[in-house]
Amino acid sequence: MAKSDSLTLPLIYSIVIHATIAGVLLFSFEFTPSTPEAMEVNLDQSELDMSEEIVSAVTVDKSKVQQQADRIRQQKAEQEAAEQRRIERLERRAEEARKAREREEQRKKEIERQQELERQEAAEARKQAEREKKEAERLAQERAKAEAAAKEAERRKREAEEAERRAEEERRKRLEEQRKREQEQREAAEREAQLQKEMEAERARRQAARRQQVLSEVEKYQALIQQTIQRNWNVDDSMQGKSCELTIRVAPSGFVKSVDTGSGDANVCRSAQNAVLKATTLPVSEDPEIYEQMSTIKLTVKPQL
Repeated sequence: MAKSDSLTLPLIYSIVIHATIAGVLLFSFEFTPSTPEAMEVNLDQSELDMSEEIVSAVTVDKSKVQQQADRIRQQKAEQEAAEQRRIERLERRAEEARKAREREEQRKKEIERQQELERQEAAEARKQAEREKKEAERLAQERAKAEAAAKEAERRKREAEEAERRAEEERRKRLEEQRKREQEQREAAEREAQLQKEMEAERARRQAARRQQVLSEVEKYQALIQQTIQRNWNVDDSMQGKSCELTIRVAPSGFVKSVDTGSGDANVCRSAQNAVLKATTLPVSEDPEIYEQMSTIKLTVKPQL
């Protein structure tokens, strides 16, 4: 605070001097009579030089402070941006894995539908071949060319069997492809689960870090409260080696709402209670989460003799 005052006063002096010079020159320009008269303004050059040096020094110091603050903010912004990009990459990979799994499920349904159509066509082909065979047998009985008709029917039967064989072979190939796709789908699901696990671990790490920070802050403010009590505590030699348990409730502003004593020496408890009430306010954190942990404080105090 003293440093700021030492810089502000010379700056004010410099501004006043420059404003005075500007006013004199303006007045001389506007109110000069029609017959010019010589007018001299003498200023102490050493005073001007000193003011300019002070203004320059203040400007340089502020510039350095501003540059340092800008660098700190930039570093913090870059760290936060890098962390955000890393989280976005994890979420993007999880979304891509989910979409891949949905595409595989849709492809599997389409293959099953196609296989059902092919089974129906094969069944219809078998029925048609059977009908043609019966017709050939009927024609063999009615016409002399029954043998040719039977051979034709046999040929068609073989074609049907060949078609069925090819269909069976194709079905086996599709089953193998389906098995591979299911394997790929399982692997994709495992990758997605791994990504989810990594994200959960990251969230748990952050929560643990926050809990550790809260505990550290609570311990710090408990130590400050102990120091405040010791400063306001009137002790004597009769309290040597004695202690008292206190339960203190404070408002968010640090105002002491109540002080209750627990086990301990009655004289020590009474004087410790008076020390807390004498302090009126105790150090508390402005962080709501940390204040929640210390709105009711339990301490064991011992007089420092």
